[in-house]
Amino acid sequence: MSFPPQTPQKALPGAYIQTPALGRFQSGSATQSNLQPSQSSLQQQYGSYTNNQAISRPPQQQQVQTQQNTPTELLQPIQRAAKNVSDILTQELQYPELDSYIGQGVSSDYDVSQQQAWAPFQRSKIYTFPDRIFQQCNHSQVCTLMGVFADLNHAWITVDTCLYLWDYTQPNAEIIGFEEQQSAIKAVEMVEPRAGVFTPQINRLLVVSTITEIILIGVACQSAPTGGQSVALYQTGLSVSIKGLEITTIAGSSVSGRIFFSGRANDDVYELTYQQEESWFRQRCSKVNHTSKGIAAFAPSLPFSQRTEQEHVRQMVVDDSRKLLYTLSSKSTIRTFYMTPNDGLNLVISKPLSQTLNNIAHMTSPSDLLSQSVSIAAIHPISSREASKLHLMATTSTGCRVFMSATSSYGWSSITDLSSAPNNMQVQHVKFPPTMFSSSQSNQHQGSTQTTAYNTSQSLNNSSKALTQTLNAYRYAPGFFLCFVNRDSQSDSESLFISAPDTGRIARPQESSRSSRYAEWGLWLNIGSPVVNVGLVSAPFAAASFPRGFGNELAVQYDSTVSEIALMTNTGVHIMRRRRLVDVFASFLRSGGGDNGLEGEIKKFIRMYGRDETASTALAVACGQGIDVSSDFRVAKVMDPEVLEYARKAFIDYGGRPQFNENSVADQSSPALDMVRPSPRHEGLSLYVSRLVRAIWRAPVLREIMTPSKGLDVSPAVPLSKLRNIQQDMVKLREFLDSNKSFIEGLSGPEALGRTSSKQEEVALQAEHRALHSMVVLIEHMIEGISFVLVLFDERIAEIIISLASETRQQVRNLTYEDLFTSSKGRDLAKELVKAIVNRNIASGSNVEAVAEALRRRCGSFCSAEDVKIFKAQELLKRASEAGSETEYGRNLLNEGLNLFKGVAGSLSMEQLRWVVQQFVAMQFYAGAIQLSLNVAQEADRGNRALAWIQEARPENDARAANFESRKRCYNLIHDVIQAIEKASVQAPGIIEGQYTAAARRRTEAYDVIDTSEDEVFHTDLYDWYLVQGQSDRLLEIQSPYIITYLQRKSSDDIAHADLLWKYFTKAERYHDAAGVQLALGKSAFALSLDRRIEYLSRAKANASTHVLGGSRQTRQQLLREVSDLLEVANIQDDILQRLKADPRVTDQRKPEVVNELNGQILGLSELYNSYADQASYFDICILIYQAADHRNPTDIRSTWLNMLDRTHEDAVERGEPVPYEAVSEKIRSLGNRLHLSESMFPIPDLVPMVMKYAYEFQHEVGPETWVMDTFIDLQVPFETLLLALEGMFYNDEAPFQGRNRRFIANDLVYIIGQWYTESSRGAGAVFGGEGNTENISQLLQVLLRSGLDEQRAEQCQALRMRIEHTLR
Repeated sequence: MSFPPQTPQKALPGAYIQTPALGRFQSGSATQSNLQPSQSSLQQQYGSYTNNQAISRPPQQQQVQTQQNTPTELLQPIQRAAKNVSDILTQELQYPELDSYIGQGVSSDYDVSQQQAWAPFQRSKIYTFPDRIFQQCNHSQVCTLMGVFADLNHAWITVDTCLYLWDYTQPNAEIIGFEEQQSAIKAVEMVEPRAGVFTPQINRLLVVSTITEIILIGVACQSAPTGGQSVALYQTGLSVSIKGLEITTIAGSSVSGRIFFSGRANDDVYELTYQQEESWFRQRCSKVNHTSKGIAAFAPSLPFSQRTEQEHVRQMVVDDSRKLLYTLSSKSTIRTFYMTPNDGLNLVISKPLSQTLNNIAHMTSPSDLLSQSVSIAAIHPISSREASKLHLMATTSTGCRVFMSATSSYGWSSITDLSSAPNNMQVQHVKFPPTMFSSSQSNQHQGSTQTTAYNTSQSLNNSSKALTQTLNAYRYAPGFFLCFVNRDSQSDSESLFISAPDTGRIARPQESSRSSRYAEWGLWLNIGSPVVNVGLVSAPFAAASFPRGFGNELAVQYDSTVSEIALMTNTGVHIMRRRRLVDVFASFLRSGGGDNGLEGEIKKFIRMYGRDETASTALAVACGQGIDVSSDFRVAKVMDPEVLEYARKAFIDYGGRPQFNENSVADQSSPALDMVRPSPRHEGLSLYVSRLVRAIWRAPVLREIMTPSKGLDVSPAVPLSKLRNIQQDMVKLREFLDSNKSFIEGLSGPEALGRTSSKQEEVALQAEHRALHSMVVLIEHMIEGISFVLVLFDERIAEIIISLASETRQQVRNLTYEDLFTSSKGRDLAKELVKAIVNRNIASGSNVEAVAEALRRRCGSFCSAEDVKIFKAQELLKRASEAGSETEYGRNLLNEGLNLFKGVAGSLSMEQLRWVVQQFVAMQFYAGAIQLSLNVAQEADRGNRALAWIQEARPENDARAANFESRKRCYNLIHDVIQAIEKASVQAPGIIEGQYTAAARRRTEAYDVIDTSEDEVFHTDLYDWYLVQGQSDRLLEIQSPYIITYLQRKSSDDIAHADLLWKYFTKAERYHDAAGVQLALGKSAFALSLDRRIEYLSRAKANASTHVLGGSRQTRQQLLREVSDLLEVANIQDDILQRLKADPRVTDQRKPEVVNELNGQILGLSELYNSYADQASYFDICILIYQAADHRNPTDIRSTWLNMLDRTHEDAVERGEPVPYEAVSEKIRSLGNRLHLSESMFPIPDLVPMVMKYAYEFQHEVGPETWVMDTFIDLQVPFETLLLALEGMFYNDEAPFQGRNRRFIANDLVYIIGQWYTESSRGAGAVFGGEGNTENISQLLQVLLRSGLDEQRAEQCQALRMRIEHTLR
């Protein structure tokens, strides 16, 4: 059999995913959208799914919404699935409270099905009475009463004066008898005892009322080894006389232990008081009448009225949640009593039947079912946990259920303060009986396959006679209603009408605009004999501890025990089992679907409960969650292969498809994947998973209790048996998904994308895969997480918890299963616990490898193969420590442990690494500690992102900084190791008797690891650390290729690193590289004074001038030239700086500015000339600037020299120097030396006439006659050059050397020739350089003799000529 797909295979209209605007979806921010998809287009494609959502997601909340804080595309799969589960659990707590669907008004909504598959209850067992009970009954003489203590699985019977109890679930059960009194028993009730009165083992009290007294019998209940409960009776010695009261009804408070009773004699309410010891004013046991005055106050005074039958109490019930006691009298009057804190009991409300009927008359049209002839058959309290406004349900003799509220005023307001008493009771809702069934239908319904049509009508039927002969009724939370009807007056058998809320439809009304409808499933049963007592076998139902969410049976159908009700007849005990929705689904799959066929039944299920719930239920059945009762009353899981296959196909074929939120796509407000609502199949899977883990999701993992005997007692917060059951269900779910993934869209793999016909289908499939994959990941995490908890509690958990650090222990104490399954914090804490387990086993000498392997096998993600290696390595370290690190065996163990740690370096946490390093250092295994730290650092940043970050100058707010910090933590450990090495080296000698000591060898090994490491980030950090420690000299000793890279990188930001760099180069005899660094420093933007820059450039010039082998000569020359040029400019700038410092023309205000401008970076020549030298008339410096700038304009040079001579003379005169020529001479000498007698900057042909003219005009007859020539001779200007310059002046007849003044030139010529002759005569060479020059000079002397020389010069000239002539011979 196959189910056809329910969703058409066509494109989604209105979603233009293929347009370029898609990019905006992918990059847009995820914002929450309140828009709903277009109903027209979505209904076209997805049919009824759009209007049929699951219980956990109402339509308005099913729309795809993105988170406000974290965009869903940024969530990890486990986080996405966890959020989904949390949302579902939160939503299921929003199940409507009872007051919302039982509001003001009337209703008659029932679905009474004759098809067994849809029945809300199922008779699961019939227990007959033991033969010994019948034997005792045969001896009865006065009366026989029967009842059931259903929660204890015990029945009771009274035979005259005797009471017998037995476990009705056990064959051949032991009969416990109470036969110690002599009066006939009239009533029996089981109550909770008052705290502190009896010993702890007495946890119940049996209240036995005879015709003469009430007796309290202690009951000790405990779980029996064979299952069920064992009961033991104990005499308490507590009793009180009740003669004449004829007690028939007893009720007790489970909270306070108070016991109330009443009888047929009157309508008074009594309380049985009891205490541990007698006191002066109170006996151990007594009775108190609480109503003898109270009722008289409410009753009218009719002294002459006719005597009528005495009104008495027929039923008494306690509502501990509101501290109220309700009584129902024989005249159908409901009285409400408030239990005060001081053990008082105040009558606060008395509501006669007439008032009740009057209230109803305002709510509905007249009905025979609510005439004056009816009576109230039973009352049932509704606790404050179940409803905040409704307090009581009364069932009339015609089967109408009347819901009432006890309020503090006549208006509609509930009592929120439970410490105050109500004063008024009003009818809020009336539920009329179901439609009348024929007798044949009632008797044959169990064997019929006929199904009553699903009732969608909202019409009111207030005239049904189906429950007219109601004998008794019971109600149990969250709304189970049992009504016993005498339909045949000729027979003593009773018919049972039993109904229960249809949780799915209540939570999901057919019309979203309407409030939830009080929908119920009903069932008729023919019991076959009168029912004498009813009791709740299972614990009282409560899906939540507050009204909202309280009645959500769907939420707990896989989590809580199924509700069971015991019906006691005069032949046995019948057990009615509540059928969960999953049981209903499995049942109609098993039965084949009845008249509608299986496909029709599934479609009906979808219409009623939505596709989400259908998918969830089908998945649960396919995973074996369905339970059914066989014909021989055996309760078993439905594991028929055909049923499981039908459920599998229903989950796959009716799971729907993912759907776009069309409006959000058009708005382009979120990424495309976030605009896809996953399929109902995914929602069903999420529902199922959420309901499986509902009990543990937010529960703590463990609970700590301090006990006087054991001290700290650590126990699981959730029973381990429940954890195992949840894990088994999860494993089955995982196996189902794994075996069917090829058939499930979203799990079938990438090949499914090839079957898509449009871009929108492809995007929808991707979103579906993302959602389903997230759930699969979560399921796997849950299975392993539970395994971990089971392993944890297999160990001595208290010792493990105590061994944790206080902070970690507190975190473990607060750890929930949700955190354990889904958060990194939970995983980290689990790993801490695993480490604690292993450490405890190491300490106790256990086989760590076996323990770790067991952990890895059962919960691999918490203890992986890497963790096993870590634990093994830890054990090796412990053994090495025991063997001694100095021994060969100990060193081998250390090396073996190191190899294991290196193999799992990527899995070591920082705490683990720190511990290992400490152990290695303690055993002086320094090389191992350093090597392991380097391996862990490398694994932490395998992409070398930290190095890239360093190379890019460490930009701020860069994600790669985190990679560096993770490495840095490892490197800090290496720093500690180095300090330990140095400390040990200081304490122990390095060499003894010519042999290296062990300490020296270990130091060498450690530094070999450091030096040979290829981790550039490590070397960078290490060098930084050396500098912080003030050990910069150690950098100069390092022989590593990374030191130069490090210093080069750092030198751009720190002058200290730059200094270290050129020093390192110098020490390595790499002078050219050192010169390059020094040149860069001279040109750098560092805050260096000009002196330091000149110093760097001077060193650079020296290093660049040093000859070394290798390298390019041209490169060295270029560097030298650049250094020299810059040094020349720097010297010029320094000249200007020093000159300006001493220049009186510079004001005190301006001087600091000038100094700041010049005493720093080296400026350009243009700026030095234009801004300083030229403006300050420093003409000598201007000439130097010409030289440096290679400025060869003769005119500029000549004029500057003239200005310089004038300025020098003027300055000397201003200073008061007696012979200014000396200043001029010194200036010429200085410039000549600095200009290196450059022909362009120191032009002799121009300078000689210039200076001669100065000497004649300003220094005539001042100082030696030859000071001008001496100045140039001192500069080693060639004599020939000077001779030519003077000869030119002599023959040119230039002013002022004209006429007689030519003798001044002639005198200097004679002086120069004489000096030249003397100089040239000293060597072995020719005089004047050769015969040609000699002849020319001889002729020149002859001319000079005729020029009017003075007598002395003439004699010198003649003598010189004669010597020259002699030379020529």
